[in-house]
Amino acid sequence: MMRYLAVKIILAVLVMSLGIVNCDAQVLKKAPRNPEKGLFGKSLNKKNTRVRESPAVRKAKKKQADNQKKLKKEYAELVKNNRERSLEIQSPEVRERMLENRKEADLRSIERRKQNKANSKGAARKYR
Repeated sequence: MMRYLAVKIILAVLVMSLGIVNCDAQVLKKAPRNPEKGLFGKSLNKKNTRVRESPAVRKAKKKQADNQKKLKKEYAELVKNNRERSLEIQSPEVRERMLENRKEADLRSIERRKQNKANSKGAARKYR
């Protein structure tokens, strides 16, 4: 029994000593610095490059933005003129009442916005 155990130990030591081999196979002098590049063709941690638009596209976008700005300005002017005209055609008593109603509506709007902001602030705090 003792002899059998000694043979097993010697055999195990022999197998382990044969298993230790220097594994310096295929050492490359110019090894890639980034192993991902060798595996996938290009580095994964590269920044996204910005795509440049053609000059025609940029010009068209700028023209469209200018046109939108112009239309918005014209609409604001139209609303302002209509508001002034609607006041001009009224009698003095009605004009005073309209101005007072406008002030009250503006105050209510401001109060409503404040209340909405306060309510949403509480809800935002709840879900942090």
